[in-house]
Amino acid sequence: MKYYYVIAAALLSFFTPTVAQACSVVDDYRVPTNLELTGQSELILRGRVIGEVEGESSWDGKLLVEPLMALKGEMPKGTVEISGARLVPMPDERGFGLLSNPYQLEGAHPLSYIGGCLRYMFPKGTTVLFFLEEREGEWSPSGGPFSRWAEDVLDADSPWIRLSRFYASVPTDDATRRKTVLEAERDRLWKLSEDPVAALMAQDIERQLVGPNEPWNAIMRKAIEGEAEAPAGAEGEVAAEALASLIMEAIAEDDYETTCFTDQNGDEVCEAEVTLGAQADVMEEELGMVCDLLDDRRKVDCDGVRYVRESKPS
Repeated sequence: MKYYYVIAAALLSFFTPTVAQACSVVDDYRVPTNLELTGQSELILRGRVIGEVEGESSWDGKLLVEPLMALKGEMPKGTVEISGARLVPMPDERGFGLLSNPYQLEGAHPLSYIGGCLRYMFPKGTTVLFFLEEREGEWSPSGGPFSRWAEDVLDADSPWIRLSRFYASVPTDDATRRKTVLEAERDRLWKLSEDPVAALMAQDIERQLVGPNEPWNAIMRKAIEGEAEAPAGAEGEVAAEALASLIMEAIAEDDYETTCFTDQNGDEVCEAEVTLGAQADVMEEELGMVCDLLDDRRKVDCDGVRYVRESKPS
């Protein structure tokens, strides 16, 4: 019996040297729009990260947050514990302490696109706007995979806070009135022609007027096939998926070499060796990416996104 096991994984330029693997969602899953995220959250809290409660695993831990301001829901009294979140491990050798871009109002924090589909690590001392819901008596992230449930904010007047406060005031029970309120604020912001931040906020309101997002997997397929741009923040994941497709095509076309051996159970096991140099050329030609094969012949770096192909027995 022969086994072939090929992995293509994305390593974002600020995460080294460990491979980061993207999570997956069901085909009909839609990332909530910012307006939907605001509507379904019980508590929208601006808070300062002050510590953590460790659990048996990283997913069992809780983030400790000092409440500063509630945009929606009742202002908590005392420290808030958020389940499933933790501090960035120190020293931060992999760059997990990256802060949110204050002018990026569409995509989620970069950590959302690896591991568990949600940002779950935070540098101590940062101030974050948290979107929360209560589950079994504990505060937990709201919104689901790839949502903007936790973005760093510089101050109480940050663009994301201003937008979220507005979205929290938009009526949810009357579609006609909701549309009118959104259009009025969008138009007001567009008139502030000398304010680039107002323009960014107007663009985000326009996205809410368009309606629900397409299913995430459909968006990703279009981006991988070059029919649409990659979702904001997920460019690395799209590139990784594209490279994975190229590698699997090489496997399907027998464009690879194998090394076989007999394991302890007497089974013949073969490692599939894909030529990354050839795949890098295709990436550069078809996807418009500048790719370089690294010295170890096992990694390709395309425009600052590094891809690792590992072959090992299953």
